[in-house]
Amino acid sequence: MKNIILFILSYILVLFIYEVFIVKRAIKNKDDKDKKKPIEVRLLVKKYKIDLKKINYNKLLHIIALVSSLDIAIVASVIALIDNLVLQIVVGVVLGIVLIFVSYDFIGKKMKKDE
Repeated sequence: MKNIILFILSYILVLFIYEVFIVKRAIKNKDDKDKKKPIEVRLLVKKYKIDLKKINYNKLLHIIALVSSLDIAIVASVIALIDNLVLQIVVGVVLGIVLIFVSYDFIGKKMKKDE
């Protein structure tokens, strides 16, 4: 029960932070060429050749926020189950990298399909 509460609270907290600091700022600066787009968007555009003019940019930002929050909440919940600090760091880094690659691959393919 404790781990489920940790998962839910970490998901909500990270999602709130993403929405306030990344999504809101990116939507506000959407048309400004001098402002950089979030790194997640630049990665998807470069790797999957996504045309931002053909997709809903706001929807993409919200999907990225939801998926990234889920990844972070999963990693936090899994490392909370481990007692050894070194093992927590190793598992957290490895699991985090794997989840990021898998989730952004899924987002990239989904957005390319939606184009």
